Amino acid sequence: MLKFVTVERDMPEKRVPNLRNKDFHEIYAEYADTKAKEQASRCSQCGVPYCQSHCPLHNNIPDWLNMTATGRLEEAYQISQATNTFPEICGRICPQDRLCEGNCVIEQSGHGTVTIGAVEKYITDTAWENGWVKPIIPSMERDQSVGIIGAGPGGLAAADVLRRAGVQVTVYDRYDRAGGLMTYGIPGFKLEKDVVMRRIDQLQQSGVEFVLNCTVGEDLSFDAIRGKHDAVVIATGVYKTRDLEGPGSDADGIVRAIDYLTVSNKLNFGDEVPEYEDGSLNAAGKRVVVIGGGDTAMDCVRTAIRQGAESVKCLYRRDRANMPGSQREVQNAEEEGVVFEWLSAPKGFMGTPVDGVVVQKMRLGAPDASGRQSPEIIDGADYLEPAELVIKALGFEPEDLPKLWGVDGLEVTRWGTVRAEFTSGKTSLEGVYAVGDIVRGASLVVWAIKDGRDSAEAVLEYLNETRAVAAE
Repeated sequence: MLKFVTVERDMPEKRVPNLRNKDFHEIYAEYADTKAKEQASRCSQCGVPYCQSHCPLHNNIPDWLNMTATGRLEEAYQISQATNTFPEICGRICPQDRLCEGNCVIEQSGHGTVTIGAVEKYITDTAWENGWVKPIIPSMERDQSVGIIGAGPGGLAAADVLRRAGVQVTVYDRYDRAGGLMTYGIPGFKLEKDVVMRRIDQLQQSGVEFVLNCTVGEDLSFDAIRGKHDAVVIATGVYKTRDLEGPGSDADGIVRAIDYLTVSNKLNFGDEVPEYEDGSLNAAGKRVVVIGGGDTAMDCVRTAIRQGAESVKCLYRRDRANMPGSQREVQNAEEEGVVFEWLSAPKGFMGTPVDGVVVQKMRLGAPDASGRQSPEIIDGADYLEPAELVIKALGFEPEDLPKLWGVDGLEVTRWGTVRAEFTSGKTSLEGVYAVGDIVRGASLVVWAIKDGRDSAEAVLEYLNETRAVAAE
Protein backbone atom coordinates (compact mmCIF):
# COMPACT_ATOMS: atom_id res chain seq x y z
CA MET A 1 0.00 0.00 0.00
CA LEU A 2 0.92 3.71 0.16
CA LYS A 3 2.24 3.68 -3.42
CA PHE A 4 0.47 6.90 -4.42
CA VAL A 5 3.79 8.75 -4.49
CA THR A 6 5.33 6.47 -7.14
CA VAL A 7 2.22 5.15 -8.95
CA GLU A 8 -0.02 7.60 -10.79
CA ARG A 9 -3.79 7.40 -10.94
CA ASP A 10 -4.87 5.41 -13.99
CA MET A 11 -8.51 4.83 -14.88
CA PRO A 12 -9.55 1.84 -17.03
CA GLU A 13 -9.23 2.53 -20.73
CA LYS A 14 -12.12 4.52 -22.16
CA ARG A 15 -13.33 3.73 -25.66
CA VAL A 16 -12.77 6.50 -28.17
CA PRO A 17 -15.76 8.85 -28.62
CA ASN A 18 -16.34 8.29 -32.34
CA LEU A 19 -16.80 4.55 -31.72
CA ARG A 20 -18.59 4.47 -28.38
CA ASN A 21 -21.18 7.07 -29.43
CA LYS A 22 -22.61 4.61 -31.93
CA ASP A 23 -23.63 1.87 -29.47
CA PHE A 24 -24.99 1.37 -25.97
CA HIS A 25 -22.15 -0.70 -24.52
CA GLU A 26 -20.32 0.56 -21.45
CA ILE A 27 -17.58 3.02 -22.32
CA TYR A 28 -14.98 1.88 -19.77
CA ALA A 29 -12.99 -1.34 -20.13
CA GLU A 30 -12.31 -3.65 -17.19
CA TYR A 31 -9.09 -3.51 -15.21
CA ALA A 32 -6.66 -6.36 -15.73
CA ASP A 33 -5.70 -8.09 -12.49
CA THR A 34 -2.25 -6.46 -12.35
CA LYS A 35 -3.65 -2.99 -12.98
CA ALA A 36 -6.37 -3.42 -10.32
CA LYS A 37 -3.75 -4.44 -7.75
CA GLU A 38 -1.54 -1.53 -8.76
CA GLN A 39 -4.29 1.08 -8.47
CA ALA A 40 -5.61 -0.35 -5.20
CA SER A 41 -2.07 -0.19 -3.78
CA ARG A 42 -2.16 3.62 -4.10
CA CYS A 43 -4.48 3.82 -1.06
CA SER A 44 -2.85 5.58 1.89
CA GLN A 45 -4.83 3.49 4.45
CA CYS A 46 -5.88 6.61 6.34
CA GLY A 47 -6.47 6.45 10.07
CA VAL A 48 -9.69 8.38 9.40
CA PRO A 49 -10.86 7.25 5.95
CA TYR A 50 -12.87 10.13 4.51
CA CYS A 51 -13.78 7.97 1.51
CA GLN A 52 -15.66 5.66 3.85
CA SER A 53 -17.30 8.41 5.89
CA HIS A 54 -18.53 10.16 2.71
CA CYS A 55 -19.99 6.96 1.26
CA PRO A 56 -23.72 6.73 2.12
CA LEU A 57 -23.24 3.00 2.81
CA HIS A 58 -20.02 3.56 4.76
CA ASN A 59 -18.36 0.85 2.70
CA ASN A 60 -15.11 -0.49 4.17
CA ILE A 61 -13.17 0.93 1.24
CA PRO A 62 -9.61 0.86 2.67
CA ASP A 63 -10.04 -2.78 3.69
CA TRP A 64 -11.17 -4.04 0.30
CA LEU A 65 -8.53 -1.96 -1.45
CA ASN A 66 -5.93 -3.64 0.79
CA MET A 67 -7.33 -7.08 -0.02
CA THR A 68 -7.25 -6.29 -3.76
CA ALA A 69 -3.68 -5.00 -3.64
CA THR A 70 -2.53 -8.15 -1.84
CA GLY A 71 -4.34 -10.55 -4.19
CA ARG A 72 -7.07 -11.61 -1.75
CA LEU A 73 -9.96 -10.87 -4.11
CA GLU A 74 -12.56 -13.21 -2.65
CA GLU A 75 -12.07 -11.59 0.75
CA ALA A 76 -12.28 -8.18 -0.92
CA TYR A 77 -15.63 -9.21 -2.41
CA GLN A 78 -16.96 -10.46 0.93
CA ILE A 79 -16.02 -7.17 2.63
CA SER A 80 -17.56 -5.15 -0.19
CA GLN A 81 -20.77 -7.20 -0.27
CA ALA A 82 -21.19 -7.01 3.50
CA THR A 83 -22.21 -3.34 3.35
CA ASN A 84 -23.46 -2.97 -0.23
CA THR A 85 -26.14 -5.07 -1.91
CA PHE A 86 -25.00 -4.07 -5.42
CA PRO A 87 -21.29 -3.09 -5.37
CA GLU A 88 -20.79 -3.75 -9.09
CA ILE A 89 -23.67 -1.37 -9.87
CA CYS A 90 -22.45 1.38 -7.53
CA GLY A 91 -18.96 0.98 -9.01
CA ARG A 92 -20.45 1.85 -12.39
CA ILE A 93 -22.98 4.59 -11.68
CA CYS A 94 -22.17 6.27 -8.35
CA PRO A 95 -20.89 9.84 -8.72
CA GLN A 96 -17.60 8.95 -7.05
CA ASP A 97 -16.26 12.40 -7.87
CA ARG A 98 -18.81 13.83 -5.41
CA LEU A 99 -18.61 11.04 -2.80
CA CYS A 100 -15.75 8.67 -1.98
CA GLU A 101 -13.15 9.75 -4.56
CA GLY A 102 -13.97 13.42 -4.12
CA ASN A 103 -12.98 13.11 -0.46
CA CYS A 104 -9.90 10.91 -0.89
CA VAL A 105 -7.03 12.23 1.25
CA ILE A 106 -4.38 11.76 -1.45
CA GLU A 107 -6.59 13.71 -3.86
CA GLN A 108 -6.50 16.61 -1.40
CA SER A 109 -2.70 16.39 -1.31
CA GLY A 110 -2.40 16.61 -5.08
CA HIS A 111 -1.58 12.99 -5.97
CA GLY A 112 -4.86 12.09 -7.70
CA THR A 113 -7.59 10.09 -6.01
CA VAL A 114 -7.60 6.30 -5.78
CA THR A 115 -9.85 4.88 -8.52
CA ILE A 116 -12.29 3.50 -5.96
CA GLY A 117 -15.27 3.00 -8.27
CA ALA A 118 -13.31 1.15 -10.94
CA VAL A 119 -11.74 -1.19 -8.36
CA GLU A 120 -15.14 -1.80 -6.73
CA LYS A 121 -16.57 -2.77 -10.13
CA TYR A 122 -13.58 -5.04 -10.83
CA ILE A 123 -13.89 -6.88 -7.51
CA THR A 124 -17.52 -7.90 -7.96
CA ASP A 125 -17.29 -8.60 -11.69
CA THR A 126 -14.44 -10.97 -10.80
CA ALA A 127 -16.61 -12.51 -8.08
CA TRP A 128 -19.34 -13.23 -10.63
CA GLU A 129 -16.84 -14.74 -13.06
CA ASN A 130 -15.45 -17.04 -10.37
CA GLY A 131 -18.81 -18.15 -8.97
CA TRP A 132 -18.37 -16.46 -5.60
CA VAL A 133 -21.77 -14.77 -5.86
CA LYS A 134 -24.35 -17.38 -4.89
CA PRO A 135 -28.10 -17.46 -4.22
CA ILE A 136 -29.10 -16.61 -0.66
CA ILE A 137 -29.65 -19.62 1.59
CA PRO A 138 -31.08 -18.51 4.97
CA SER A 139 -29.99 -20.47 8.03
CA MET A 140 -33.69 -20.90 8.85
CA GLU A 141 -36.99 -20.06 7.19
CA ARG A 142 -39.58 -17.85 8.86
CA ASP A 143 -43.31 -18.06 8.28
CA GLN A 144 -43.62 -14.27 8.21
CA SER A 145 -43.83 -12.39 4.92
CA VAL A 146 -43.12 -8.87 3.69
CA GLY A 147 -44.55 -7.21 0.59
CA ILE A 148 -42.32 -4.68 -1.16
CA ILE A 149 -43.91 -2.22 -3.59
CA GLY A 150 -41.27 -1.23 -6.13
CA ALA A 151 -38.44 -3.29 -7.63
CA GLY A 152 -35.87 -0.50 -7.79
CA PRO A 153 -32.62 -0.38 -5.81
CA GLY A 154 -34.30 0.44 -2.48
CA GLY A 155 -36.86 -2.34 -2.75
CA LEU A 156 -34.34 -4.90 -3.96
CA ALA A 157 -31.86 -4.01 -1.21
CA ALA A 158 -34.59 -4.52 1.38
CA ALA A 159 -35.57 -7.81 -0.25
CA ASP A 160 -31.96 -9.04 -0.05
CA VAL A 161 -31.61 -8.30 3.68
CA LEU A 162 -35.03 -9.74 4.55
CA ARG A 163 -34.45 -12.90 2.54
CA ARG A 164 -31.09 -13.50 4.26
CA ALA A 165 -33.05 -13.49 7.53
CA GLY A 166 -35.42 -16.15 6.19
CA VAL A 167 -38.42 -13.86 5.64
CA GLN A 168 -40.76 -14.68 2.74
CA VAL A 169 -40.56 -11.73 0.33
CA THR A 170 -42.83 -10.67 -2.53
CA VAL A 171 -41.90 -7.68 -4.70
CA TYR A 172 -44.60 -5.88 -6.70
CA ASP A 173 -43.70 -3.63 -9.64
CA ARG A 174 -45.56 -1.81 -12.40
CA TYR A 175 -43.02 -2.66 -15.11
CA ASP A 176 -42.48 -5.92 -16.99
CA ARG A 177 -38.91 -6.24 -15.66
CA ALA A 178 -37.57 -5.64 -12.17
CA GLY A 179 -34.82 -3.13 -11.47
CA GLY A 180 -36.68 0.18 -11.60
CA LEU A 181 -34.54 3.03 -12.94
CA MET A 182 -31.51 0.71 -13.01
CA THR A 183 -33.33 -1.21 -15.75
CA TYR A 184 -35.33 1.41 -17.61
CA GLY A 185 -33.88 4.78 -16.56
CA ILE A 186 -30.10 4.39 -16.79
CA PRO A 187 -28.74 3.76 -20.31
CA GLY A 188 -26.61 0.75 -21.15
CA PHE A 189 -23.49 2.82 -21.82
CA LYS A 190 -23.39 3.49 -18.06
CA LEU A 191 -24.90 0.21 -16.83
CA GLU A 192 -25.31 -2.76 -19.16
CA LYS A 193 -28.55 -4.56 -18.41
CA ASP A 194 -27.15 -8.04 -17.91
CA VAL A 195 -25.43 -6.63 -14.81
CA VAL A 196 -28.85 -5.77 -13.34
CA MET A 197 -30.63 -8.89 -14.60
CA ARG A 198 -28.15 -11.28 -12.99
CA ARG A 199 -28.89 -9.67 -9.60
CA ILE A 200 -32.63 -10.07 -10.21
CA ASP A 201 -31.99 -13.71 -11.12
CA GLN A 202 -29.95 -14.19 -7.92
CA LEU A 203 -32.86 -12.88 -5.82
CA GLN A 204 -35.34 -15.11 -7.67
CA GLN A 205 -33.13 -18.14 -7.10
CA SER A 206 -33.00 -17.10 -3.44
CA GLY A 207 -36.78 -17.37 -3.14
CA VAL A 208 -37.88 -13.77 -3.69
CA GLU A 209 -41.17 -13.71 -5.62
CA PHE A 210 -41.69 -10.99 -8.24
CA VAL A 211 -45.18 -9.87 -9.28
CA LEU A 212 -44.61 -7.72 -12.37
CA ASN A 213 -46.92 -5.67 -14.60
CA CYS A 214 -48.77 -4.89 -11.38
CA THR A 215 -49.89 -1.31 -10.78
CA VAL A 216 -50.94 -0.84 -7.18
CA GLY A 217 -54.29 0.90 -6.99
CA GLU A 218 -55.38 -0.58 -10.33
CA ASP A 219 -54.40 -4.25 -10.64
CA LEU A 220 -54.09 -4.80 -6.89
CA SER A 221 -55.10 -2.63 -3.97
CA PHE A 222 -52.70 -1.45 -1.30
CA ASP A 223 -55.04 -2.85 1.34
CA ALA A 224 -54.88 -6.27 -0.33
CA ILE A 225 -51.08 -6.25 -0.21
CA ARG A 226 -51.14 -5.08 3.39
CA GLY A 227 -53.61 -7.78 4.32
CA LYS A 228 -51.52 -10.50 2.73
CA HIS A 229 -48.23 -9.64 4.46
CA ASP A 230 -46.99 -9.07 7.99
CA ALA A 231 -45.27 -5.84 6.90
CA VAL A 232 -45.05 -3.68 3.78
CA VAL A 233 -42.17 -1.62 2.37
CA ILE A 234 -43.01 1.20 -0.04
CA ALA A 235 -40.15 1.70 -2.51
CA THR A 236 -41.91 3.17 -5.53
CA GLY A 237 -39.40 5.88 -6.36
CA VAL A 238 -40.53 9.16 -7.92
CA TYR A 239 -41.65 9.20 -11.54
CA LYS A 240 -43.76 12.34 -11.93
CA THR A 241 -41.85 14.74 -14.20
CA ARG A 242 -41.57 18.41 -13.31
CA ASP A 243 -43.32 20.27 -16.10
CA LEU A 244 -42.32 23.09 -18.39
CA GLU A 245 -44.09 26.40 -18.55
CA GLY A 246 -44.32 28.90 -21.36
CA PRO A 247 -46.19 29.24 -24.65
CA GLY A 248 -46.31 26.04 -26.70
CA SER A 249 -45.08 23.77 -23.89
CA ASP A 250 -47.77 21.20 -24.69
CA ALA A 251 -46.76 20.80 -28.36
CA ASP A 252 -46.08 17.41 -29.93
CA GLY A 253 -42.36 16.61 -29.90
CA ILE A 254 -41.87 17.80 -26.30
CA VAL A 255 -41.42 14.61 -24.28
CA ARG A 256 -40.58 13.43 -20.77
CA ALA A 257 -37.07 12.16 -20.07
CA ILE A 258 -38.36 9.00 -18.35
CA ASP A 259 -40.49 8.06 -21.37
CA TYR A 260 -37.60 8.69 -23.74
CA LEU A 261 -35.08 6.65 -21.72
CA THR A 262 -37.52 3.82 -21.06
CA VAL A 263 -38.20 3.39 -24.78
CA SER A 264 -34.48 3.38 -25.57
CA ASN A 265 -33.76 0.76 -22.90
CA LYS A 266 -36.67 -1.43 -24.01
CA LEU A 267 -35.29 -1.27 -27.54
CA ASN A 268 -31.89 -2.44 -26.29
CA PHE A 269 -33.61 -5.41 -24.62
CA GLY A 270 -34.86 -6.35 -28.08
CA ASP A 271 -38.49 -5.36 -27.40
CA GLU A 272 -40.79 -4.01 -30.09
CA VAL A 273 -41.42 -0.37 -29.25
CA PRO A 274 -44.07 1.43 -31.34
CA GLU A 275 -43.10 4.87 -29.98
CA TYR A 276 -39.61 4.40 -31.37
CA GLU A 277 -40.75 3.01 -34.70
CA ASP A 278 -43.18 5.88 -35.34
CA GLY A 279 -40.46 8.41 -34.52
CA SER A 280 -42.15 10.09 -31.54
CA LEU A 281 -39.44 8.93 -29.10
CA ASN A 282 -36.62 8.53 -31.60
CA ALA A 283 -33.92 11.18 -32.06
CA ALA A 284 -32.62 9.89 -35.40
CA GLY A 285 -32.03 12.75 -37.86
CA LYS A 286 -33.50 15.37 -35.51
CA ARG A 287 -32.15 18.47 -33.86
CA VAL A 288 -32.55 17.66 -30.18
CA VAL A 289 -32.69 20.02 -27.21
CA VAL A 290 -32.54 18.61 -23.69
CA ILE A 291 -33.59 20.89 -20.85
CA GLY A 292 -31.96 20.25 -17.47
CA GLY A 293 -28.59 19.86 -15.80
CA GLY A 294 -28.73 16.66 -13.75
CA ASP A 295 -27.62 13.11 -14.45
CA THR A 296 -30.93 12.33 -16.20
CA ALA A 297 -30.23 15.14 -18.68
CA MET A 298 -26.77 13.65 -19.30
CA ASP A 299 -28.37 10.26 -19.96
CA CYS A 300 -30.76 11.86 -22.47
CA VAL A 301 -28.17 13.84 -24.45
CA ARG A 302 -25.84 10.85 -24.73
CA THR A 303 -28.72 8.58 -25.76
CA ALA A 304 -29.79 11.04 -28.47
CA ILE A 305 -26.26 11.07 -29.89
CA ARG A 306 -26.33 7.26 -30.13
CA GLN A 307 -29.72 7.29 -31.86
CA GLY A 308 -28.24 9.38 -34.66
CA ALA A 309 -29.50 12.86 -33.88
CA GLU A 310 -28.43 15.59 -36.29
CA SER A 311 -27.39 17.74 -33.32
CA VAL A 312 -27.82 17.62 -29.54
CA LYS A 313 -27.83 20.66 -27.28
CA CYS A 314 -28.35 20.87 -23.53
CA LEU A 315 -29.86 24.00 -21.98
CA TYR A 316 -28.98 24.70 -18.36
CA ARG A 317 -29.89 27.89 -16.52
CA ARG A 318 -26.72 28.06 -14.42
CA ASP A 319 -23.06 27.66 -15.39
CA ARG A 320 -20.92 24.54 -15.51
CA ALA A 321 -19.59 24.98 -11.97
CA ASN A 322 -23.14 24.99 -10.57
CA MET A 323 -24.40 22.00 -12.55
CA PRO A 324 -25.87 19.28 -10.30
CA GLY A 325 -24.90 16.40 -12.60
CA SER A 326 -21.59 14.55 -12.52
CA GLN A 327 -18.73 16.54 -14.11
CA ARG A 328 -17.38 13.26 -15.44
CA GLU A 329 -20.66 12.72 -17.33
CA VAL A 330 -20.52 16.25 -18.73
CA GLN A 331 -17.02 15.57 -20.04
CA ASN A 332 -18.11 12.26 -21.59
CA ALA A 333 -21.06 13.98 -23.27
CA GLU A 334 -18.88 16.75 -24.70
CA GLU A 335 -16.42 14.17 -26.06
CA GLU A 336 -19.31 12.43 -27.81
CA GLY A 337 -20.56 15.57 -29.55
CA VAL A 338 -23.06 17.21 -27.18
CA VAL A 339 -23.07 21.03 -27.06
CA PHE A 340 -23.89 22.69 -23.72
CA GLU A 341 -25.61 26.05 -23.69
CA TRP A 342 -24.83 27.37 -20.21
CA LEU A 343 -26.88 30.13 -18.59
CA SER A 344 -29.79 29.36 -20.90
CA ALA A 345 -33.43 28.49 -20.21
CA PRO A 346 -36.55 27.94 -22.33
CA LYS A 347 -39.00 30.83 -22.59
CA GLY A 348 -41.43 29.24 -25.02
CA PHE A 349 -41.77 26.84 -27.93
CA MET A 350 -42.56 27.32 -31.60
CA GLY A 351 -44.56 25.08 -33.91
CA THR A 352 -46.92 22.12 -33.58
CA PRO A 353 -45.20 19.72 -33.70
CA VAL A 354 -42.36 21.67 -32.12
CA ASP A 355 -39.73 23.10 -34.44
CA GLY A 356 -37.91 25.51 -32.14
CA VAL A 357 -37.22 26.62 -28.57
CA VAL A 358 -37.24 30.30 -27.61
CA VAL A 359 -34.19 30.54 -25.34
CA GLN A 360 -33.62 33.31 -22.84
CA LYS A 361 -30.07 33.99 -21.65
CA MET A 362 -29.33 34.20 -17.95
CA ARG A 363 -26.69 35.52 -15.59
CA LEU A 364 -25.93 34.48 -12.03
CA GLY A 365 -27.05 36.87 -9.32
CA ALA A 366 -27.04 36.75 -5.53
CA PRO A 367 -26.98 33.36 -3.74
CA ASP A 368 -30.32 31.78 -2.83
CA ALA A 369 -31.21 30.03 0.44
CA SER A 370 -29.12 27.01 -0.54
CA GLY A 371 -26.05 29.17 -1.15
CA ARG A 372 -26.11 28.76 -4.94
CA GLN A 373 -26.25 31.84 -7.12
CA SER A 374 -29.72 32.43 -8.51
CA PRO A 375 -30.10 32.75 -12.29
CA GLU A 376 -31.48 36.06 -13.52
CA ILE A 377 -32.91 36.80 -16.97
CA ILE A 378 -30.94 39.08 -19.29
CA ASP A 379 -33.54 41.26 -21.01
CA GLY A 380 -33.40 41.35 -24.79
CA ALA A 381 -31.02 38.41 -25.16
CA ASP A 382 -33.59 35.85 -26.39
CA TYR A 383 -32.93 33.72 -29.46
CA LEU A 384 -34.55 30.82 -31.32
CA GLU A 385 -32.94 27.38 -31.13
CA PRO A 386 -34.23 25.01 -33.87
CA ALA A 387 -35.42 21.64 -32.53
CA GLU A 388 -37.65 18.79 -33.67
CA LEU A 389 -37.38 16.92 -30.35
CA VAL A 390 -37.34 18.58 -26.93
CA ILE A 391 -36.70 16.40 -23.86
CA LYS A 392 -37.76 17.57 -20.39
CA ALA A 393 -35.16 16.48 -17.83
CA LEU A 394 -36.09 18.85 -15.03
CA GLY A 395 -36.21 16.28 -12.25
CA PHE A 396 -38.90 14.12 -10.70
CA GLU A 397 -41.59 14.60 -8.09
CA PRO A 398 -43.57 12.05 -6.07
CA GLU A 399 -46.95 10.83 -7.19
CA ASP A 400 -49.88 11.33 -4.81
CA LEU A 401 -49.78 7.82 -3.34
CA PRO A 402 -52.65 8.20 -0.81
CA LYS A 403 -54.94 9.33 -3.64
CA LEU A 404 -53.66 6.81 -6.22
CA TRP A 405 -53.92 3.92 -3.79
CA GLY A 406 -57.08 5.08 -2.00
CA VAL A 407 -55.45 4.68 1.40
CA ASP A 408 -56.27 6.73 4.48
CA GLY A 409 -53.74 7.59 7.14
CA LEU A 410 -50.56 7.48 5.03
CA GLU A 411 -48.99 10.81 5.91
CA VAL A 412 -46.99 12.77 3.35
CA THR A 413 -44.80 15.86 3.60
CA ARG A 414 -45.51 19.23 2.02
CA TRP A 415 -43.41 18.04 -0.94
CA GLY A 416 -45.62 14.98 -1.42
CA THR A 417 -43.02 12.47 -0.26
CA VAL A 418 -44.05 9.81 2.24
CA ARG A 419 -43.39 10.94 5.80
CA ALA A 420 -41.12 8.31 7.33
CA GLU A 421 -38.94 7.99 10.41
CA PHE A 422 -35.25 8.65 9.87
CA THR A 423 -33.17 5.44 9.38
CA SER A 424 -36.04 3.00 10.02
CA GLY A 425 -38.40 4.24 7.33
CA LYS A 426 -41.39 3.71 9.62
CA THR A 427 -44.51 5.50 8.35
CA SER A 428 -47.74 6.61 10.02
CA LEU A 429 -49.33 3.24 9.24
CA GLU A 430 -48.71 0.21 11.46
CA GLY A 431 -46.27 -2.22 9.86
CA VAL A 432 -45.71 -0.01 6.79
CA TYR A 433 -42.27 1.36 5.94
CA ALA A 434 -40.98 3.57 3.10
CA VAL A 435 -37.52 3.88 1.54
CA GLY A 436 -35.60 5.64 -1.20
CA ASP A 437 -36.76 8.47 -3.43
CA ILE A 438 -40.39 8.29 -2.28
CA VAL A 439 -39.06 9.51 1.09
CA ARG A 440 -36.00 11.57 0.05
CA GLY A 441 -37.18 12.96 -3.26
CA ALA A 442 -35.15 12.23 -6.38
CA SER A 443 -31.72 11.07 -5.21
CA LEU A 444 -28.94 8.58 -5.89
CA VAL A 445 -29.10 4.80 -6.26
CA VAL A 446 -26.61 4.42 -3.41
CA TRP A 447 -28.90 6.30 -1.01
CA ALA A 448 -31.83 4.09 -2.00
CA ILE A 449 -29.72 1.00 -1.28
CA LYS A 450 -28.81 2.38 2.16
CA ASP A 451 -32.45 3.17 2.94
CA GLY A 452 -33.57 -0.29 1.82
CA ARG A 453 -30.98 -2.04 3.98
CA ASP A 454 -31.65 0.13 7.04
CA SER A 455 -35.41 -0.22 6.76
CA ALA A 456 -35.17 -4.00 6.34
CA GLU A 457 -33.37 -4.20 9.70
CA ALA A 458 -36.19 -2.15 11.26
CA VAL A 459 -38.78 -4.43 9.65
CA LEU A 460 -37.03 -7.46 11.16
CA GLU A 461 -37.23 -5.86 14.60
CA TYR A 462 -40.94 -5.19 14.03
CA LEU A 463 -41.57 -8.79 12.97
CA ASN A 464 -39.76 -10.06 16.06
CA GLU A 465 -41.85 -7.75 18.28
CA THR A 466 -45.15 -8.83 16.73
CA ARG A 467 -44.18 -12.48 17.14
CA ALA A 468 -43.26 -11.93 20.77
CA VAL A 469 -46.59 -10.19 21.44
CA ALA A 470 -48.50 -12.99 19.72
CA ALA A 471 -46.71 -15.57 21.86
CA GLU A 472 -47.73 -13.93 25.14
